[in-house]
Amino acid sequence: MITAKDIMTREVITLTPETDIAKAAKILLDNGINGAPVVDDTGRVLGILCQSDLVVQQKRVPVPTIFTLLDGFVSLTSSKQIEKQVRKIAALTVAEAMTADPISIAPETELETIASLMVDKRFHTLPVIDKGRLVGIVGKEDVLRTLLYSPAGH
Repeated sequence: MITAKDIMTREVITLTPETDIAKAAKILLDNGINGAPVVDDTGRVLGILCQSDLVVQQKRVPVPTIFTLLDGFVSLTSSKQIEKQVRKIAALTVAEAMTADPISIAPETELETIASLMVDKRFHTLPVIDKGRLVGIVGKEDVLRTLLYSPAGH
């Protein structure tokens, strides 16, 4: 059975919460990676920054959808959602744009579970955590590479 420790990248490119957004985007692009874990000084994973988090910055501020029902105003989006989107759009640092408390996997997590997370939850980058420490990362490419070496791939 193939597990995360068999396919993970062990030399992980990480970001800090204070990293400038433009610098973070350059790191992702220069290294050809979809995302990178955001770690504190002790190496604890605080979040993950993915290309999709950066693409949000190109979006315009949403105007709340409001309609009138029996002469009352009804908002179709919550103010918390709008506030969160505005913060991401205006982010200057990784801490403001990252997804906090990302879903992570253990070294023993099986390939089938990893693939399910990526497909069902649309996660493309999963930090591998062992005893609270970042030990690797699994991306879509790592999963796809297993196809090349599986009996079905020959």
